[in-house]
Amino acid sequence: MSTPADSELQPPASPRSSSRLRSILASYRFPLFILTGVVIGAIIGLIFGERAAVIKPFGTLFINMMFTLVVPLVFFSISSAVAGMSSATRLGKILGCMLGIFAITGIVSSIVMIAALWITNATEGVKVEMTQPEDVEEVGSLGDQLVSTFVVDDFSKILSAEHMLALIVFAVIVGIATSKIGAVGKPFAQFLRSGSEVFLKFTSIIMYYAPIGLGAYFAALIGELGAQLVGDYVRAFLVYYPVAIVYFVVAFTLYAFLAGGRRGIFAFWSNIIEPTAISLGTSSSVAAIPANLRAGKRIGVPRDIRETIIPIGATIHMEGSSLSAILKIAFLFAVFGRDFFTPGNILIGIAVALLAGMVMAGIPSGGFIGELMIITLYGFPAAALPIIQIIGTVIDPPATTVNAVGDQASSMMVARVLDGKDWMDKSDDDTTDESEVSPAEVASTEKS
Repeated sequence: MSTPADSELQPPASPRSSSRLRSILASYRFPLFILTGVVIGAIIGLIFGERAAVIKPFGTLFINMMFTLVVPLVFFSISSAVAGMSSATRLGKILGCMLGIFAITGIVSSIVMIAALWITNATEGVKVEMTQPEDVEEVGSLGDQLVSTFVVDDFSKILSAEHMLALIVFAVIVGIATSKIGAVGKPFAQFLRSGSEVFLKFTSIIMYYAPIGLGAYFAALIGELGAQLVGDYVRAFLVYYPVAIVYFVVAFTLYAFLAGGRRGIFAFWSNIIEPTAISLGTSSSVAAIPANLRAGKRIGVPRDIRETIIPIGATIHMEGSSLSAILKIAFLFAVFGRDFFTPGNILIGIAVALLAGMVMAGIPSGGFIGELMIITLYGFPAAALPIIQIIGTVIDPPATTVNAVGDQASSMMVARVLDGKDWMDKSDDDTTDESEVSPAEVASTEKS
């Protein structure tokens, strides 16, 4: 048993606790500022409703800067990562592993939503008044859509976030061409690497405005959509939001554990707040790419993996969209008095959810082609389109957040598969050629 004298001899615990608290606050200061801005914006939107739109230009300013940044950042990050790979084999392994993990996580998220709908009977007895849409966009044949998704007919169209997959394909080929020409390509490879660092720093500068910009944008978003949360749609929304939150916490914690154990969980949740806030506030996976790349670097995901997977994932990896696709399908089945919960319909629903997730672009209000796919494959009339468009609009923020954050979790799992259980201990340049590492970097590594 300790005596008062012993207690007097022990050093006080409060300074150490105070120092630890200050350290935690210093580490999370900026993400906390962002979250504070988002929360304040949400409160303003709830209080003032549609009148909150008056401050939307402050949010639009931030969104426009992010979209201006994202095209050069994606080009330089992907092309420099591919150019710095030691061989094409490494790129092939990354892409192959990435697609496998994307498919698995998409299937898991679809099954989670199916289970939630089956347990809660959320769509039972749904009745929605339908109106025939005045104009239905002509999307052309499937072949035309595939071609226009991966390539464009003019170089100027590459310089747009609306053609993100085409930009990614272009950047990958530039990186491969640079690595294939050997020594002649070294100066250009260094230029690409420098460009990547420049635009990452550009991101850091813009992020100082994020608390204000996201707060204003979120206030307008809540004020605009609040009135839509009425009628039979409420049940669909009340299912999606809790399921998305549970999936966000449980599934991503599990994925982080599979990737790096307890250390992976800590690294993931310590650095994911910034991309979470941006994707939630902007409803855009593309807008979250810069923050996701910064988070991946802090987590320790190898550069070639994070700079390949995160930009590609922003366009073709949509776990949140798979959740919403299943919800939309089940909702339409209920509206038209059909039974969704049969083995055949469920299997088709999972396939449709994966396809819909892969064609949804990482931009706000994306997914029209995916919604049209749902209607045509199941034989629903065109009048059903407004129903799922309303659902998609209101659940877009949490769906996009799951999409964007899922890219980071997937990049961690790819690193675990390709680089082994000690991937977090490897330096950022372990996967590049030694000749590309500067003497200063070597000295810094040896010193550490």
